Amino acid sequence: MSDLTISRNAEFPDPLRIARAKASPNLGPRLLFFSGGSALNNISRCLTQYTHNSVHLITPFDSGGSSQVLREAFDMPAVGDLRSRLMALADETDLGQPDVFALFSHRLPVNVPRQQAAREFKAILQGEHPLMRAISQPMRTLILQQLQSFVAHGTKDFDFRRASIGNLILAGGYFSAGRELEPALFLMSKMVQVLGTVRAVADVNLHIGAELQDGGRILGQKELTGKEAAPLTQPIRRIFLSDGNGELPAEAVCLPERNRRLIERADLICYPPGSLYSSVIANLLPAGVGEAVAGRGVPKIYVPSLGVDPECNGSSLGDQVGALLWALRADAGAACPAERLLNAVICDRGRLDAREAREIERRYGVPCITADLAQEERADRYDPVRLCDALISLC
Repeated sequence: MSDLTISRNAEFPDPLRIARAKASPNLGPRLLFFSGGSALNNISRCLTQYTHNSVHLITPFDSGGSSQVLREAFDMPAVGDLRSRLMALADETDLGQPDVFALFSHRLPVNVPRQQAAREFKAILQGEHPLMRAISQPMRTLILQQLQSFVAHGTKDFDFRRASIGNLILAGGYFSAGRELEPALFLMSKMVQVLGTVRAVADVNLHIGAELQDGGRILGQKELTGKEAAPLTQPIRRIFLSDGNGELPAEAVCLPERNRRLIERADLICYPPGSLYSSVIANLLPAGVGEAVAGRGVPKIYVPSLGVDPECNGSSLGDQVGALLWALRADAGAACPAERLLNAVICDRGRLDAREAREIERRYGVPCITADLAQEERADRYDPVRLCDALISLC
């Protein structure tokens, strides 16, 4: 098979390409996203109307919420963002598995005694809970096997409050597969008929660390996002991966070959909205990511967040573009041309003025494209249909 480079003029949005994609989403383009968190979930859900072939490489480095409870109890990667994206891409129609989707999306109560949450989980485990009874055989047995695997590796004092049942099933699958995420993700994808591919960018149990402009260092994803901890008072200079004791060398974590192949087959690569460092750039840290991106001759698009990103304290949009390029060049090489890593910034016209757009193009040689992409009622969020139309038009 030959790999050809073809240049074309792109209409934006392109009604014909949009119509073709919607007519046959099973044959749709392979859009690849480096992301994490929940910022892309509504857009991902909308994207299934255009293509069933999107690829989502997700960070397993989350250190907050119920994922952190599992990480601390079982010394495992974070699965919450992976489960969340699987649910966003699941076929929720009657042709899919709506009963399984409902169970996997269920979260145990938080503001109750620990015993009450444990009793509800026990009812699920014994097949007596209404959500479990609604699932027919043999799917029910398969799900119960994953939950039993979780229990077999668990601790008697595990706190089930606020636990996501989908996370517990993923954890059980992880243990059943010899502490590997990929088989567990594959199994859950089949259970809810995921219309796309979701993978951890690397199957490792590590944390994100950040070096700040004043030379200080902080460790842990939740310390960066400004959600569970106070917002940063210093800009981030760079981020790195850590085993909890210190910074790991760049070559310590490598992009799995299966994920490299996904990048090499992508029709478009997107650095999407979300927390810039902990959700997007964290995916670029494994050795081999920048090189794989540079080697693929397809559109490479940055779609910056429209709202305030606490991780980008004091940073302009140009600074954010620079941070992306720095992370990619750390692997692809300092001399790698920007156009091999990032072809364009696409943003709502209300977020990016002409002066800033010219400055980005002057500093990095990256053009900026603006359009009406925000929601009518919320200017700090993208309209999923408008953004999907824009990305499909560039494939």
